[in-house]
Amino acid sequence: MPTLKKTYPYYLANRPVAANTDLDVRDKYSGKRVTRVAMADGVAVRKAIVAAHKARGAMAAFPPHARRDVLEHCVKRFEARQEELALALCIEAGKPINDARGEVTRLIDTFRIAAGEATRIGGEVLELAISARTDGYRGMTRHVPIGVCSFITPFNFPLNLVAHKVAPAIAAGCPFVLKPAAKTPVGALIIAEVLAETNLPKGAFSVMPCSNEDAAQLIEDERIALLSFTGGLVGWDLKARAGRKKVTLELGGNAACIVDADPGAPLDHVVERLVFGGYYQSGQSCISVQRIYAHADIHDKLRRKLKAAVAKLRMGDPREESTFIGPMIDEDAAKRVERWIADARKAGAKVLAGAPRDGNMLPAALLEKVPRDADLYRKEAFGPVALIEPFDDFDAAIDAVNDSEFGLQAGVFTGRLDHAMRAWDRLEVGGVVVGDVPSFRVDNMPYGGIKQSGLGREGVRCAIEDMTEPRLLVIRDASKA
Repeated sequence: MPTLKKTYPYYLANRPVAANTDLDVRDKYSGKRVTRVAMADGVAVRKAIVAAHKARGAMAAFPPHARRDVLEHCVKRFEARQEELALALCIEAGKPINDARGEVTRLIDTFRIAAGEATRIGGEVLELAISARTDGYRGMTRHVPIGVCSFITPFNFPLNLVAHKVAPAIAAGCPFVLKPAAKTPVGALIIAEVLAETNLPKGAFSVMPCSNEDAAQLIEDERIALLSFTGGLVGWDLKARAGRKKVTLELGGNAACIVDADPGAPLDHVVERLVFGGYYQSGQSCISVQRIYAHADIHDKLRRKLKAAVAKLRMGDPREESTFIGPMIDEDAAKRVERWIADARKAGAKVLAGAPRDGNMLPAALLEKVPRDADLYRKEAFGPVALIEPFDDFDAAIDAVNDSEFGLQAGVFTGRLDHAMRAWDRLEVGGVVVGDVPSFRVDNMPYGGIKQSGLGREGVRCAIEDMTEPRLLVIRDASKA
C-alpha cells in the first residue's frame, strides 16, 4: 500500500530543493498533519522566473518528438504510480477514493492527449497573390512558443487542473513556473518529481508552493508572457495587475441543468446523473450541478426520486470504497455553505434533504423554493448542495439559467432536437451538454466560460494555441517581378 513521504521538496529550475518544511499538509478527514512541504520564498520565486526566461530558447529548440517523449514518459510513470497519486488526492483533498482514481485517469489522459498534439502544432500556407501587385509572393505561418508561462491552480483538482496547464506548456515548448494550492500541493510536486526524471532543458519548469505575497511576481513580472489562473473571482484582480501579458482565467460558476418534459432518457438515469453532477467530491467543482429546472409535467416525480437518492448518499472516510460524500476542504468552507442553506431556509426555502454539519463534513442537501436573490441561488456554492424548481415553458427555463453572473457550462436533458438546438443557441455559457449534466468534461474539449466564469478556453489544443503565436514568413519569387 503506497504512503506519502514525510517531506516533499519544491522544484526550482528542474531540481528538488529541500529548503525547509514550512508547509503542513493535513488529512482533510482526520485533520492530522500527514506530511510537510518546502515553501519557496520571494527570492526562490524570482530565481525560477529568471531560469525560465533563460530557458526560452532551449525550450523552443527542444524538438516536437522530444516534447512528445517527455509527455509519454510522464504517462508511463503516472500509470505506474496510480494508487500513490490517488491516495495523495484522498488525503490532501479529502476526495473519495473512487473520485480520486478517476482524477488520476484524467491526469494520464491529459498528458497522453498533449503527447499527441506535441507533433501536430502546424501552421498555414497563405495565398498572397490576391492582385497583380502581389504576384510572386508566397506566405506561410507556423506557431512558435509564446515564452515563459506562470500557472496558479486551486485545491479541488490538484492533479488534473495542474495537468491542463503543465502538459500543454511542454507540448508547446514553453518554460513555466507553477504555484499549486497551499492546501493540496503534494500532487503537483509528484508531477514535478516525474518531470525531473526527463531531459527537459534546465529551467524548463519550477513547481513552488509559496505565499500569495511571493506569488505576486508570477502575476506582475514582465518577463512572463502568459498567466493562467484557475480559482475564484480574485482572478479579475490578477488580470488587472498582469500588465501586457496574455491572461486566461477559469473562475467558476453556479451550473444549471434543465430537465425537459421529455428528458430523452429514463428518469432514473437522469436522477443518477444529477446526483453525480451535484454531489461528487462534495460539490467542490466549478461545474457541479447547483440549479435544477424540471418541467412541471415531471417535476414532482423527479423531485421525489432525487430527494430519496440524495438522502441515501453515504458520507464518511474518503478512503472507504463506499463513501460518496467526503470532507470539504476545510471547516470554514463547510460553515459558509451551511450558512447559505440556513439563510435560504429563513427566506422561505424548504430543505428536502440534508443534515447538520460536523466539522468540515457537510451532508448532501437538496432544497426547493429558494428565492432568486439568495446567495445559494446567485453565487457559487462549491459544496454538496443543489436546488430544484419547476418550469412550464422551455424558453423560460433558458431565461432562468441565463439569470446568473456566471456562464461556464449547462446541462439539458431533452428528447426534442429543436429544444437541444435552441439551448445551444440561447444559453449564455461556454458549453452546452445535451443528454447529461454540466459536470461532464473530456480533457480534449474546449473548456471555459463567459461573464464572471472567466476568459479564454482550456482543453489541451486550446491551451497550446494560447501558449503559441503565429509567426509569418513571406517569400518573394524575384523571377516574377
